[in-house]
Amino acid sequence: MSVKFIILGSGSSMGVPRADGYSGNCDLKNKKNFRTRSSALIKFNDQNILIDTSPDLRFQLLQNKIKSISRVFYTHLHADQTHGINDLRPFFLINKKQIPVYADSKTKKYLLSTFNYCFKSSYGYPSTLSIKTLKNKHSFNNKNKKILIESIPVQHGKIKSICYLVNKKLAYASDISLFFKKDYKKLTKLDYLIIDCLWFRNHSAHFNFDQVLELVKILSPKKTILTNMHTDLDYAQLKNKLPKHIVPGFDGMTITL
Repeated sequence: MSVKFIILGSGSSMGVPRADGYSGNCDLKNKKNFRTRSSALIKFNDQNILIDTSPDLRFQLLQNKIKSISRVFYTHLHADQTHGINDLRPFFLINKKQIPVYADSKTKKYLLSTFNYCFKSSYGYPSTLSIKTLKNKHSFNNKNKKILIESIPVQHGKIKSICYLVNKKLAYASDISLFFKKDYKKLTKLDYLIIDCLWFRNHSAHFNFDQVLELVKILSPKKTILTNMHTDLDYAQLKNKLPKHIVPGFDGMTITL
């Protein structure tokens, strides 16, 4: 069975439209401009591997009819990637089995301090999650098939974030301002690069439009998909502006590996 990668959310930290209704340049007549906060899901046989728990997680899982979560990988500790963590609880209730959560040391510390109740039984409520150390490589077997997930640290402004490389075919870097050159070799000529593209202007913690175009020239992926997009970036306008091998992502976009 093939591996499927679903972009659950393609929006930036406030989503599109924002909570106050502001949608900027985005034409809301086009459903692809409705963007929840960035997150993704890997479907591998009957396993569902989640990347980040955005504040929109409940809606994202319902929209994509996700009935189970096998494990969770975090990119970094910011609120727009972590604060939907409580929506993992129903999946614990299904089989009373803690869901493993993988995070780097700083994200791990943040999760344990901010959401302690998820990891430690208290007030009669059981812990629903178990924290795991993020390794350079994680391999999982299911029904005689294997999936390989590699973690690649990247710069995200003043902190580190994680780019996930799936089966050496797809890289997911939703919050990034810099790839380290030592990692270029493993990121070159992939089938898919899903990459942070906030807007046209400069930003200290995110790639902008021009930076993405330059990066694509260097890494030469077969297909590049933009994510973490702000209200500045209208789907149709952006698609018309881009070459055919680079496309804006959208919520629910599914890639088969």
